[in-house]
Amino acid sequence: MAEIKNYTLNFGPQHPAAHGVLRLVLELDGEVIQRADPHIGLLHRATEKLAETKTYIQSLPYMDRLDYMSMMCNEHAYCLAIEKLMGIEVPLRAQYIRVMYSEITRLLNHLLWLGAHGLDCGAMNILIYCFREREDLFDMYEAVSGARMHAAYFRPGGVYRDLPASMPQYKASKVRNERSLKQLNDARSGTLLDFIEDFTKRFPGYVDEYETLLTDNRIWKQRTVGIGVVTPERALNLGFAGPMLRGSGIAWDLRKTQPYEVYDRMDFDIPIGRTGDCYDRYLVRVQELRESNRIIGQCVQWLKANPGPVITDNHKVAPPSREAMKANMEELIHHFKLFSEGMRVPEGEAYAAVEHPKGEFGVYIVSDGANKPYRLKLRPPGFAHLAALDEMGKGHMIADAVAIIGTMDIVFGDIDR
Repeated sequence: MAEIKNYTLNFGPQHPAAHGVLRLVLELDGEVIQRADPHIGLLHRATEKLAETKTYIQSLPYMDRLDYMSMMCNEHAYCLAIEKLMGIEVPLRAQYIRVMYSEITRLLNHLLWLGAHGLDCGAMNILIYCFREREDLFDMYEAVSGARMHAAYFRPGGVYRDLPASMPQYKASKVRNERSLKQLNDARSGTLLDFIEDFTKRFPGYVDEYETLLTDNRIWKQRTVGIGVVTPERALNLGFAGPMLRGSGIAWDLRKTQPYEVYDRMDFDIPIGRTGDCYDRYLVRVQELRESNRIIGQCVQWLKANPGPVITDNHKVAPPSREAMKANMEELIHHFKLFSEGMRVPEGEAYAAVEHPKGEFGVYIVSDGANKPYRLKLRPPGFAHLAALDEMGKGHMIADAVAIIGTMDIVFGDIDR
């Protein structure tokens, strides 16, 4: 009788569960994975190289497009690295706004992850539930930046502008009657902060709905419990960060261990897992939704009570106000020089990292004193997670590979930077 040999299968790059352009070469024995080889590079956009040809401010919108589910968190790390090199003091109100929007971004990321991961494992409804809340969060993005995704709102020295005093309202149309219109505009009648506060009060109820759908669901547990187990020691050795590391039981969170901005003033907990399987990582991220919501609520209360500047008054770094620029020759020159030449960053190097929704996202900048970075290097969390796919997938079925890719929360923008 002929000996049965292992055969090789391409999973992706066009597979809907590959979360982008992941090409996974699987070596199979029947339906059991013997080896999983991730092939990356199909989305390479040369962000690090492009940054060397652009001024510091021109490179900022590229950050949004790295992990395009965690836009402002990428900007945050980039701005922190520049501020470290230049020794810029960021106004306190700007720090609170940054923290609030970083946590809004965490909600956006985790909601997309939860919807897509559920869909990958066969739970159709969860995606629709999650996207319902993402709409409100995108409205918060749009209110401050004018863009629903790629905001370019954080700037070296603060944020682009203060929070608006009003929210856009829904208008009457053929498909909306007076009553539904009033309900939709109810939370939009005040300021942006009122809208965000209303959302933070509603959101815990929505998370309860997600948990009702999945947490004790028999099929969900069969698809995730005991799948892709990583021990705490192995998680550390593999360079895991964020929910992937905390899911294995290690309480490491840069917001607590290396606080930046005003995180040391915030009251929140770090959820950790016990067994390091897909189900634990699911529970950790769902609890993070609740903790982020708590942080947003605390920021809203502080911002309501404390007006103030939202960007540094150093005009070598941030432009002067429009009124000053139009009334004063000195300010006009500052404005012109800043947008034509950009800022000059002192010679040196700096690394800044943030607790990105997926883990530790770091930006390393080397400056030679010019108006462009000499070198920019990004440290995306997803790259290390993807490298562990072979180890996590070995001995599991093809269907489990889908659950493992889902639990990693892979987005290719920063892996193939």
